[in-house]
Amino acid sequence: MVAFNAVSGPDLDARDKPPRGAREPRERWRFAVYGLALAVSVWLWFLAIRAPLWLDETLSYFFIKGGFREIVPRQGWPDVPVYSYILWLWTRLMGTGEIALRLSSVAAMLGAVYLLYRSAREMFDREVSIIAAVIFCLHPITAFASIDVRPYAFATLTITVAIFALVRLRVGGSVWLAALFGLSAACILYFQVLFAVLLPALAACFFGLRSGPRRISWWQLGVGLCVFALASLAVVPGLQYLFHTTGAHAFAMPPKLADLRSMLVLGRGPALVMAGTLVLAAALRRLDVKSHFEAWPFLLCASLALVPAFLLYGISVSTSVHIFIGRYLIVAVPGIALLWAWVVSRINSRPLRLLFCVAVVAITSYQDLRSPYSRLHGYSWKYALSVADKSAAADNAPLLIASDLPESDQMVLPVGPAVKDNALFAPLTYYPVTAPVTALPRSLNSEAKQIGSSFLQKDGRRRFLALGFMASYDTLDWLAAQASPTHDVHLLGEFDGVRVVEFLPRQTGESPP
Repeated sequence: MVAFNAVSGPDLDARDKPPRGAREPRERWRFAVYGLALAVSVWLWFLAIRAPLWLDETLSYFFIKGGFREIVPRQGWPDVPVYSYILWLWTRLMGTGEIALRLSSVAAMLGAVYLLYRSAREMFDREVSIIAAVIFCLHPITAFASIDVRPYAFATLTITVAIFALVRLRVGGSVWLAALFGLSAACILYFQVLFAVLLPALAACFFGLRSGPRRISWWQLGVGLCVFALASLAVVPGLQYLFHTTGAHAFAMPPKLADLRSMLVLGRGPALVMAGTLVLAAALRRLDVKSHFEAWPFLLCASLALVPAFLLYGISVSTSVHIFIGRYLIVAVPGIALLWAWVVSRINSRPLRLLFCVAVVAITSYQDLRSPYSRLHGYSWKYALSVADKSAAADNAPLLIASDLPESDQMVLPVGPAVKDNALFAPLTYYPVTAPVTALPRSLNSEAKQIGSSFLQKDGRRRFLALGFMASYDTLDWLAAQASPTHDVHLLGEFDGVRVVEFLPRQTGESPP
């Protein structure tokens, strides 16, 4: 008969418990393996830490480049620039190198791992809690966000603070703990307003604390809600701005159901390991499907995983705002790790649990180490800008650069030297060029054609280069067609998806040195 512990989950079968004298060395060995598995899971984050900054990371650098006082003016829109201030302070201590910038996110994500473990420990035993931390670290979205110079690691840290406060309230807590939950739930929005999709799940679990043997008081409930409401006031302008400008931020493709499934199961390898472990546990009669379990822990794990994931998916497939992309899906990853841990907690065998953990880490490590993409971190303009600037240096040839931010199709484009210090062309602030730059929008629209035509009329007799990422390939093709009567067009290369095209006037009869 399997006994159930209300806090730690089902107790393991007595057959798995060695005599007391032999238990301590065996437990030390087992937890040493768990510790190694967790360390390897974190180590995999660093495979791409030396990669150059991708587009959005250079935007983070642009916000802080002008110093503390320039952060708000450079931000430009009504987001609360909490992350920019944190990053600015970090750079005062660690510098602005690529690795130094990324270590700020690593530190925040390590804090999130610890708090997720502590949250799981309130519901499961120590082994299952470590497995929850391992699954969280291994998730590809976590690996990306952990070294991303963007606010998502700090948002994840704030999410885990809210989860920890929530589970502590379940076992008894003060009014201050309820206030911490309300504050941390509101602060999630300070790092990414789209993470409001997590709030329904947090609210359901918070109100769920009014049922069961460990009820929180109405006073705690009221304090938590009031603190959340007051702390959320600062993000209201950002939410209003987002709702009124949704079309300007749309850039991703509609997701497929397979994308949702892959995100929830961490990929085919870990999913097969989980399925195989459950089948083996059932065959050995170590899969607990009969004993009672409390509804609230399952509600917490399932809602934190499924509610934000399904909301992001539903919004993306039913509207033109496609936001089912990795960096936004980090909002559901702590819940996914806890849900996997809940499933593992139903396996009443220490060896099977350990086998599952080791197998998941091994197969994920194997896939990451073999994949060339594991050492990349998004696409970067670094190489394309370096090639273009080196080529332009021969005769100070101008560069036509199409921004890859969707907002460039709606906002007024900078002109002249201002292009090199503008959010729409943030890569130029971290990877500068000496050649003069003419700004183009992201899409081939009427403005792009007008700017291109004016440039050809004014500077069409000299050599120039044009650069653009995938969404701007049409613009590069249009420029090539317009310049074809007077120029020979050469593709100098495609670097991380950024094309560099050279336009050489025919009348010169020679290539630049």
